[in-house]
Amino acid sequence: MSGDGGARIRYAREADAAVIARVHMASRSATMPYLPPQKRGHEQVTRWVRDVLLKECRMWVAVCDAEVVGYAALEGDMLEHLYLRPDVRRRGVGTLLLDEVRRHTPDGVSLHVFRQNTEARAFYERHGFTVVESGDGDRNMENLPDLTLRWTPEDRRR
Repeated sequence: MSGDGGARIRYAREADAAVIARVHMASRSATMPYLPPQKRGHEQVTRWVRDVLLKECRMWVAVCDAEVVGYAALEGDMLEHLYLRPDVRRRGVGTLLLDEVRRHTPDGVSLHVFRQNTEARAFYERHGFTVVESGDGDRNMENLPDLTLRWTPEDRRR
């Protein structure tokens, strides 16, 4: 598989909720082993995707061979989530999702990332995000130190 793996981006639908939940759970356990074990099961995460994320956020999914392999959720100009199925990482799919998000946030986009999540930090830094704030964990459920990153169109020209 080359480049973006033949992925295409489309708006997420309610029918995608269960597979988005699977992507979310698999990605977190594969890429963030320092997080406490997931307490919520697939059904609860699916309900959260359907009843919270899809209602409060603009969401896109990356689709490869008719399968949802990643998703992004944007609330205002805050990228709340960008997760990929572990087996499609490093194939350009995350970049496709991020590019879609940036098309919908012409004035810039922010996100929070755990300080420990060095791979995600490197991904966003490669895409022109810079650290604008660091936190001690009091603003996330996991109570882990985090960073706020921001991308604005001017950052691309540096």
